[in-house]
Amino acid sequence: MKKLILIDGNSIAYRAFFALPLLTNEKGIYTNAVYGFTTMLLKILEDDQPTHILVAFDAGKSTFRHKTYSEYKGTRQKTPPELSEQLPFIRELLDAYGIKRYEAIDYEADDIIGTLANRAEKDGWNVKVISGDKDLLQLVTKQVEVYLTKKGITNMDRYDLAAIDEKYGITANQIIDLKGLMGDSSDNIPGVPGIGEKTALKLLKEFGSVETVLESVDQISGKKMKERLVEHHDQALLSKKLATIYTEVPVDLGLEELSFGEYDVQKVTSFFKDLDFSSLLSRLPDEHGETKSEELSELSIDIVETITDEHLASPAALVAEVLGDHYHHAPIEGFALTNDNGTFFIPTEIAVTSDKFVTWAKDASKKKWVFDAKRTVVALGWQDILLEGIEFDLLIASYLLDPSVSSHAISDIASRKGLSIVEDDEKVYGKGAKQQIPEQEILSQHLGRKASAVYSLKADLEEQLDKNDQSSLFFDLEMPLSVVLGRMETTGIKVDKSQLEKMGEDLSNRLETLEQKIHELAGSSFNVNSPKQLGEILFEKLGLPPVKKTKTGYSTSADVLEKLAGKHEIIEHILLYRQLGKLHSTYIEGLLKVIEKDTGRIHTRYNQALTQTGRLSSTDPNLQNIPIRLEEGRTIRKAFVPSEEGWSILAADYSQIELRVLADISVDDGLIEAFRNDMDIHTKTAMDVFHVEESEVTSNMRRSSKAVNFGIVYGISDYGLSQSLDISRKEAAEFIERYLESYPKVKAYMHDVVEQAREDGYVSTLMQRRRYLPELVSRNFNLRSFAERTAMNTPIQGTAADIIKKAMIDMANRLEQENLKSRMLLQVHDELIFEVPEDELEIMQKIVPEVMEAALELQVPLKADVSVGATWYEAK
Repeated sequence: MKKLILIDGNSIAYRAFFALPLLTNEKGIYTNAVYGFTTMLLKILEDDQPTHILVAFDAGKSTFRHKTYSEYKGTRQKTPPELSEQLPFIRELLDAYGIKRYEAIDYEADDIIGTLANRAEKDGWNVKVISGDKDLLQLVTKQVEVYLTKKGITNMDRYDLAAIDEKYGITANQIIDLKGLMGDSSDNIPGVPGIGEKTALKLLKEFGSVETVLESVDQISGKKMKERLVEHHDQALLSKKLATIYTEVPVDLGLEELSFGEYDVQKVTSFFKDLDFSSLLSRLPDEHGETKSEELSELSIDIVETITDEHLASPAALVAEVLGDHYHHAPIEGFALTNDNGTFFIPTEIAVTSDKFVTWAKDASKKKWVFDAKRTVVALGWQDILLEGIEFDLLIASYLLDPSVSSHAISDIASRKGLSIVEDDEKVYGKGAKQQIPEQEILSQHLGRKASAVYSLKADLEEQLDKNDQSSLFFDLEMPLSVVLGRMETTGIKVDKSQLEKMGEDLSNRLETLEQKIHELAGSSFNVNSPKQLGEILFEKLGLPPVKKTKTGYSTSADVLEKLAGKHEIIEHILLYRQLGKLHSTYIEGLLKVIEKDTGRIHTRYNQALTQTGRLSSTDPNLQNIPIRLEEGRTIRKAFVPSEEGWSILAADYSQIELRVLADISVDDGLIEAFRNDMDIHTKTAMDVFHVEESEVTSNMRRSSKAVNFGIVYGISDYGLSQSLDISRKEAAEFIERYLESYPKVKAYMHDVVEQAREDGYVSTLMQRRRYLPELVSRNFNLRSFAERTAMNTPIQGTAADIIKKAMIDMANRLEQENLKSRMLLQVHDELIFEVPEDELEIMQKIVPEVMEAALELQVPLKADVSVGATWYEAK
C-alpha cells in the first residue's frame, strides 16, 4: 500500500527552533531550526520509509481567513529573524533530498495538507500527518493519522480515531466545534469567552456541535453560560469556520508526483558539511546503500618491529603521542604513521633508536602531516630528534577555520567531518589522576586511528582554507610559526633561582610589615586573608559604609575596596598587601616550581590555537601576565637572565601597533599623517580634539586623549571612559563625540565593520584570519553590543597579532641566514625577547627593528623600539 507523509513545514521549523539552543555553523549562520527539522526528517525516513512525501509551508501572512476575520493570528509575535533566516536552508534540505514542497497564496500549510490527505484517502492510501498544531486532529480518519510533536522534536504523540476518543471523548470532526467554543489563543480565534476546554467538551458530548449547542441554549444549566452563548452566538460560529481546514485548495501536483525514493547522497552530504551537521553524516547511506554505523570503522594497523622503507613512505601522517599538557621532557608513548602503504604503530624504543627513523624525521624532503606541529617538534626535540618537513597541521587548520569551536581534538574534528574513525582520548586513557596507558594492542589501535584521521582529513580542511582565502595565513604564517614556537619552547629562558628566592624573602618581609601596619590601623589582630574577618573589621569596627553584601557577609572584593579608597588609611595598605601576596604566591613561588632541574630554565608553553583574536597566550607559567605596572612586579623580570656568560637580553617592542593598524584599516587622514610624521599620537589627538596648538597640550589633555585612543579600538563607552578618567558620563560622551568628529574615517570604519560583519557573519584581519560573530543578530542587547565591540576590535587586535607572528618567522629566518648565535626566547604581547652574545649586539640592534618594521606593509610605518640589558628588567 502507498504511504504518504505530509509535514507542516512552518510548525515543525518553529518547534525545532524553540526546542534547541541557538546553534551556528562556522560561517555564523543560525542552524538550530534546520538541525532539529533534519533530525525529525531523518527519523521519519528511517522509521516509516514512506513511498510519497510532501512538506507544506505557509505562503505569506495573509490568507482567506483574514478576509473573514482581520484579527486572525493577530496576537502572534513576529517570527524571530534567527528563525526566518533558516527557512531557506530547510527548503534547500528538502530539495537535496528530492522531497516535494508546496505553498499556495491565500492558504495555510494546514489547508494544503487537508486537501492532499483527502485526495490520498479517496485513492485508498495510508496518510501520516506531522505537525505541532492540534487543529490538524480534525483530519484524522481510518486511513489518516496525525502525529503531534511534544517535548523535543523527534518525540511525537500518535492520534488515530481511538486516541482522539480516549483523550477528548469526541470525534475528529468535532475538533472544529471544540475550537469554535473554546477558541484558540495561538491563532487568535476568539471562541466564547469564559468557556474553556473542559466546559466545551462537556457541551459537545451532550449536544454534538456548535450549532446544536447554540440552538439548545434553553436546555443548558447556568445563567452566566447561557448569557455568554447568546451574546457570542456569531463569534462561536465564526470561530468554528476559522478553525475549519479547507480541503479544496487548487494544489497543482498529482499524488504520484510526491513519490520519494533514492536521492542524491552527495548533495545531502554537501549540505550537511556546509551547515556543520557532521554528527548526521553517519546516518547517510554509503556508496553501497548501507547506512554507516555509529561504530568506529574498521582499520588495519600493523605493529612494526623493524622499520623499513615501506613504513616511511612520503607523504605520511605522523602521531607522536605524549599524554597531558606537559609535553616538555615527557615520555612519548608510541608513534603511528599513515601513508599510501597503510597505517603502522611503532613502539617508542624502536623508533628513537632507529637510524632510519631519525634520518627520515630530519629529512625536510619527506613530507609529514601532523596534529599539533609544535607539540610534536618539542616532544621529539627532547628525544634529540630534529623534526623537519612538516607540511600540514590538523590542529591549526581546524582552529583557523573556526577559532570559536570549543574543542579541536582529533576525535572532535573527525566527528564534525562525519568521519567515524577515532575515539576520544578520555575513553582510551581515562581522566586526570586515573589516566593510564592501555596495553599495546589498544594503544596501537588508538594511535593508528589518529594518524589515519589526520591523513584522511587533510584534503577537506585544506579545501576549506582555500575557499576562505586562508591558505596563505595557514601555510605562510601559522605553519612556520608552530615550528618557531616549538624551538623557543625547547630553548626556554634562564632564571636566576637564587635571585627569585631573595625576592621571595624580601616580599615575605614586606608582607609581614604591611600586616603589622594593618593590625595597628585596625586596633586588633585578625587574618587579613579572611574576607569574613576583614569585613567585620572594616564595616563593623571601623564603621566604613558597606558597598555590597554577599550570602556570607560583607563583600571585600577589589572593586569594593577601590571604592573605599581615601575613606580610611587602612584601605591602601590592604590593597597593596593583596597585590604583593599574589605576586609572592603566583609569580615567585609559581616560577620557582617550574624551573627545569636539568636546564635551570623555564619552558613556557605557547597556545597557538586558543584565542579568538589570533593572539598567542602562554601557560605553565604565563609569562605574559607578570603585573609590570607595580614596581615589585617589574622587579621579577630581574630574575630572567641570559643562559651564557657575557651575553645580554635584548627586548624589542612595537610602538602603538594597534593604533597604526587602525590608521591603515580606517584610512583616516589625520591618523595617517600623524604616524607618517612620527608625531606623538596622543599629543596629536589632544590637538585635534581640544583644537589647540602642540605647545598648549597639557598633561591632562594628553592623558584623556591616550585613554580614548586605546579605548576606541575596543569600542569604549562613555561609561567606560568616565570610569578610567574619573569624569562624568556626559563629559566622556562629549569627548568621544569630539574624537569621532576629528577622525571621521575612524567613525565610518566602526559603523561599516559592524554592518559588514552582520552581513557576512564574521570579521577578518588583513591576513584573512576570521572570527565568527553570530551574536550580532541576537535579540539580547548585551550579547549584541558585545559582538559589535568585538567586530570593531578583532580586525585591529588580530592584525597586530598576525604582524608580530610574521616578525617572529622572519626573525628566525634572518638569524639562520646571518648564521647568528643569538636566540629568540619569548613573545609577550607586542614584544620579542632575545639573548645575544656581546659580539652580535650591534648587528642585532640593527636587524631586529628592521625585520619587525618590515613584517607587513601598512599605509603608515611600523615602529619597533629596542633596548638591551643584563636582565629582562634592565632591557626595558
